[in-house]
Amino acid sequence: MSSAIDELVGNAVAHEADFGESGAGVPARGVAIVTCMDSRIDSSRIFGLDSGEAHILRNAGGLVTEDVLRSLVLSQRLLGTREVILMHHTDCGMHGTDEAALRAEIAAEAGHAPPYAFGAFSDLDEAVRGAIARVREHPFLAHRDRVRGFVYEVETGHLREVSV
Repeated sequence: MSSAIDELVGNAVAHEADFGESGAGVPARGVAIVTCMDSRIDSSRIFGLDSGEAHILRNAGGLVTEDVLRSLVLSQRLLGTREVILMHHTDCGMHGTDEAALRAEIAAEAGHAPPYAFGAFSDLDEAVRGAIARVREHPFLAHRDRVRGFVYEVETGHLREVSV
């Protein structure tokens, strides 16, 4: 029985046959994008990016976690990015999730609660504003002046900026 992984590995083998030069590891547009891991979000397509033009960091909810901040610091200090796009989206699984109930369910199954927060949020625009503030306030980032936040509407493909 074939699995999704087997199919994707087959696609990677086919990709290798067409592979050209990979170019430099420095994002040509000097931008890092933080967004959700939701499979409906194709950041390269949304922003019209080709390979090598931006760093794209993804996690559940598109949250600005400690690890995202670590990656942004390295993106700026070692690889020359100067701008940050933060993009949340409609119909996100983290939006409206009862974090306490989720933690309790996991603790009941595993015998203890996870050592991390999941980052559920109730207000989409406020979550974006909070993400912007976290990036702008992070002392180890070299470039904090060009940070903008957006909401991508998965139902229509519309991207709207969140005012701060």
